[in-house]
Amino acid sequence: MQPAAAQRLVVGITGATGAVYGLQLLRRARALGLQTHLILTPAGVLNAHHELGLTRAELEAEADAAHAPGDVGACVASGSFATAAMVVAPCSMKSLAAIAHGFGDNLLTRAADVTLKERRRLILMVRETPFNLAHLRNMTAVTEMGGIVFPPLPAFYHHPSSIAQMVDETVERVLELAGVAGAAPQAWNGLRPA
Repeated sequence: MQPAAAQRLVVGITGATGAVYGLQLLRRARALGLQTHLILTPAGVLNAHHELGLTRAELEAEADAAHAPGDVGACVASGSFATAAMVVAPCSMKSLAAIAHGFGDNLLTRAADVTLKERRRLILMVRETPFNLAHLRNMTAVTEMGGIVFPPLPAFYHHPSSIAQMVDETVERVLELAGVAGAAPQAWNGLRPA
């Protein structure tokens, strides 16, 4: 039996720094009962190996289904394959540019294009600093198309005590933004009296 669209999440991992966000997103989505479809670019593999010591096979094992970036005939390339959302975590400036200009030259950018055309949630965890004008214009274009630009900037007001806590909180915020039931980011309750 196939899961409902609300229980499917497409996850893209590109070559930008921050592979841990994609890994933790896959793990948390699984814990919440979502079916995950991973698209891992070649540069994403290099970066995940450098930052996390993981191989392609190890990262793909974290997903329910893994699709090769060149497989433009995969299920996630069609709008008829309903999903709750797509998150690119992390999203390189190259992938951002391709998405912003509708350049569906691989499965990741095609799946993002499908997500936008079907008016589903597309969340791009862009990783670059500082931004140049091309980056900013591409982020504006994606936003105008209905996508959400979500740089994974940590929140310090909850006093995280580790990088893992900062990553986890960011992932919870992204999952909530994607409309995933059970996502549990910490709510801001105002400043404590001095």
